[in-house]
Amino acid sequence: MIDNGKRYFFVLMIGLLWPFIGLASQREMVDQVGRTVSVPKNPTRIISFAPSITEMIYALDQQKYLVGATKFSDYPEAANQLPKIGSYVRLDLEKIISLNPDLCIAIKDGNPKVTVDRLSEMGIPVFAVSPYNTETVMEAVELLGDLLNARKKVNSLITDMRHRIKQVQDKVAKIDRHPRVFFQIGITPIVSVSSNTFVDEIITLAGGQNVVTGSVPYPRYSTEQVLNLKPEVFIISSMAGKDVFQKIKAEWEQWPQMPAVRDNRIYLVDSNLFYRPTPRLVDALEILVQILHPELF
Repeated sequence: MIDNGKRYFFVLMIGLLWPFIGLASQREMVDQVGRTVSVPKNPTRIISFAPSITEMIYALDQQKYLVGATKFSDYPEAANQLPKIGSYVRLDLEKIISLNPDLCIAIKDGNPKVTVDRLSEMGIPVFAVSPYNTETVMEAVELLGDLLNARKKVNSLITDMRHRIKQVQDKVAKIDRHPRVFFQIGITPIVSVSSNTFVDEIITLAGGQNVVTGSVPYPRYSTEQVLNLKPEVFIISSMAGKDVFQKIKAEWEQWPQMPAVRDNRIYLVDSNLFYRPTPRLVDALEILVQILHPELF
């Protein structure tokens, strides 16, 4: 038995050492936007602030620590069962706090900074990633692997991505013609992808030429402007349902002066593959190279 004096001394020492015990369970890491964040060494209650982050955590086999995710976190299928904390552009602060996370993982483009700052002020660490092309997707995967102690899985994921990208590059090196591509991501209004977006990079890697260029990443177009671009391959991707895809495709097919219509080269693709900066961007690349250059296969 511990007498009262010893018990008092023990409790006193724990009280004095507790701040240092807490510090010992933390470490500092620099996130992908350059912030130094104090994070738990072994996080066990993680909230994802974007569908792409949810995907990456599953890809790293660390989903057992996920206690919440944003709406539209729907891949893999099991992610649908996670408690939802709003959309990635409208995070529900009260719901996040109620889930008692020891770590939140944010994405630079889309998450409201005011919510991230508020959580940080409350002592809830928020680690941010900022993937915008295949290389920075791999950087984000590496960072999350370090953050979640999944280094072995990181190595296999990145090795696989680099190998598959190299296979596509070797195939594309054999071509001497790069078809002109228009990639539609919005319906009303018509929205496309321009330079410095990950879809633009995928088009280039797949041996295509994006007809949309400029400093505005997601420019809007009229039907007449699109026709004037004379795309040879037309890709339609939208967050709307497949029935809408088919309707938009049928509307474009009314313009036979467009080379893509004349040659029957209008295609529908899965928006989740092409819009989300995750390891599945390599899946999108493999699909696109087969669309653009079926002769290689």
